Amino acid sequence: MIDLRRLSSMNPSLIRIDNRLVHGQILEAWVPFIGASHIVVVNDEVAGDLFREAIIRMAVPQQIETHIYGIGEISRGLSCEKYLEKKSIILFNSIDDLLRAYRLGFEFKSLNIGNVHNDNGVYQPTPSISLNEDSLRDLMSLTDSGVTVEMRCVPRDRPVDFMRAIKGFNNSKRNFK
Repeated sequence: MIDLRRLSSMNPSLIRIDNRLVHGQILEAWVPFIGASHIVVVNDEVAGDLFREAIIRMAVPQQIETHIYGIGEISRGLSCEKYLEKKSIILFNSIDDLLRAYRLGFEFKSLNIGNVHNDNGVYQPTPSISLNEDSLRDLMSLTDSGVTVEMRCVPRDRPVDFMRAIKGFNNSKRNFK
């Protein structure tokens, strides 16, 4: 196993929450933008489903290494030594999954949120992101821990800073605390 403290100092190129996991925006926009050589999918359901793993692996071009881990596995360490040396995109399905990995020891400094839809959403800072009160609290706890959170679908979009966006929500009729 690899010490994740080494991983956090390597600063992977993109840690992203996107409920679609691997899809066109990742492959056609983010991979070339950062020059990614690895895509890492972190999701317990996908890691336990050979069919879903196969679909993801077929979607990713062969020259990009694809790894699929459960949340506990990514939190304990990685089995791929090469991963630490190359630019990577690490994809989480949900804020809950990412926060669980973070609390289990997966450390990072910045987070990109591309697509999140919550039933009972109370705040929609971008057209592709709808957050409920629990999600807002979870993201605020990450920022309180020193993680920078930006929201944008593709690299050409203007990034929306989560803390600036939440200030607008705090000043609206729905006061969130």
